[in-house]
Amino acid sequence: MSIHSKIVDDLVANDISFVTTVPCKQLAGVIDEVDARPEIHHLPANKEDEGMGLCAGAFLGGKRPCIIMQNTAIGVTINTLATLTQFYRMPLPMLISYRGELREPVACQVEMAVHTKALLAQLNIPTYHFHRERDADELDAILKYTFMCNKPVAILTDASFWGGYGDQ
Repeated sequence: MSIHSKIVDDLVANDISFVTTVPCKQLAGVIDEVDARPEIHHLPANKEDEGMGLCAGAFLGGKRPCIIMQNTAIGVTINTLATLTQFYRMPLPMLISYRGELREPVACQVEMAVHTKALLAQLNIPTYHFHRERDADELDAILKYTFMCNKPVAILTDASFWGGYGDQ
């Protein structure tokens, strides 16, 4: 089974039926897998904060949502996370590609990587960092946690988790 299928199987097993995504090469396999699953309503978003708004609407409509995005847009989501997701105690698993670490080929990605974990910590958002494929064994428990405590959680997946940067 591919890591993409395992991740989406865990989403489905935790009754996540609404997923919004913002394009990302590292997450493309997961996005394709989400799109192929009939039990998940997949709605691509133009921006991450817009996607969080869509997730809030899905949650208020009785669905369990998830957003799939890059860490480079954490900055544009701060207001939405604080004044919508956290204020209204909405659970929101965020599967985030963590760009900007060692061997990053795109220089502008590095700057946000320096700030990502600090921003999430400042917002008191539990953060998990997947470095190796076996780290995904924790995903089921992380998903159960976010829906149990009605909090957003960040799951950072770096290039080593996805097998390197390749031709990105």
